[in-house]
Amino acid sequence: MHIKPLHALVLVLLVAGVWQFGNGVWIYAKAQLAQYLISQAWQRTLLRQAPVKPWPWADTWPVARLQWRDSVDLYVLAGINGSSLPFGPGMDDRIAGSARQKVVLIAGHRDTHFAFLARVQRGDWLTLTDIHAHQQIFQVTSRRVVDSRRTTLAAGANEQELILVTCYPFDALRAGGPLRLVVTAVPVPLVKPHTKKEPSYGQTMVTYGILGEKNAPHPL
Repeated sequence: MHIKPLHALVLVLLVAGVWQFGNGVWIYAKAQLAQYLISQAWQRTLLRQAPVKPWPWADTWPVARLQWRDSVDLYVLAGINGSSLPFGPGMDDRIAGSARQKVVLIAGHRDTHFAFLARVQRGDWLTLTDIHAHQQIFQVTSRRVVDSRRTTLAAGANEQELILVTCYPFDALRAGGPLRLVVTAVPVPLVKPHTKKEPSYGQTMVTYGILGEKNAPHPL
């Protein structure tokens, strides 16, 4: 049977489209399964108060939970690298779980888990929960765009901070540029009971460490 060139091209495009659709469905399904397994690992982590891998061959594990308003609820993974960032925002695995540092640095991809940072404004509240189920409320104090080739992240020696970093701009057509959005937040102070101010939010969390102040933001 002779197939006209036009018909052959349509057939090839159809097959390619079906393959791409199936591949896309598989990638989405795999991502959803990963989130379920990470969620289960987080629950076991809270029970054991020790790291639990989401799957046996995983190179990362949940070390914290980050929430913003009612629309964002993320598990923070150990490591700012290719093994962790596809599945969630990451914390440097050299210091994740350390109580000796006062500053928490978390990085994530601009087009997936940290896309919400485009909407975060000064004054917004973020909640961070550690593996001991201690929560700390942070209030955003600044948003700035920096060039990772020229800027390092330095924190105040006596200040507790939460620093979120992602690539910028959010609508960039190509990834890997030098610009980073840096969102900084500080703890919301505990409020004494029986006042008209905001209610207390419990004990301050055991904080994690950060990349040293001489380290530039990790390229995402």
